[in-house]
Amino acid sequence: MKKPAVFIDRDGTLNEQMGYVNHPSRFKILPRVPQAIRMLNRRGFLVFVVTNQSGVARGYYPLDLVNALHRLLLSRIKEKKGTIDGIFFCPHHPAGSVPEFSVDCNCRKPKTGLIEQACKTFEIDLKRSFVVGDMCTDMELAQRAGLSGVLVKTGYGLGEIEYILPRKTAKPVHIAEDLLEAVRWILQQTDGEKPQQKIPK
Repeated sequence: MKKPAVFIDRDGTLNEQMGYVNHPSRFKILPRVPQAIRMLNRRGFLVFVVTNQSGVARGYYPLDLVNALHRLLLSRIKEKKGTIDGIFFCPHHPAGSVPEFSVDCNCRKPKTGLIEQACKTFEIDLKRSFVVGDMCTDMELAQRAGLSGVLVKTGYGLGEIEYILPRKTAKPVHIAEDLLEAVRWILQQTDGEKPQQKIPK
């Protein structure tokens, strides 16, 4: 049976926005994120991280660091009794300095390649799925993939809302203070659905 999913941006949505996170010490998960993910788990949503990590292509840090940070993210969420079902990221940038990753790919947001990768691995009900992020590119990703986009005010969110969003055609269906408020809003849209999975508090 296909399940609905929430595709969540990483930097600025799950963890503090620090520009390029080039060391584990700079990776700090936002306070209410584990609770938000647990709520999605309980309601039977698949939870995915979709993130651009062009620092690899730009030579700012190696691919191994990205993978290490994602293992750290999975571990910390698991410690808080939550589950992230998959992490999909784009290490590319067409103007990068590392030839292997300096390509014009189909996975760099707002292109839909990361969502397509998830759909190849998981049975996803896209009609009931959402994208949550702190940038207008996340809302454009949602529009291109036919999903509903929720913009959060954490990370780059406040500036994006004030300066970038007014001139964009891809608009969020909701603007939330943070991931937890975004998840609460999403679950309100599906109030008639019964939880498919329970996770202890």
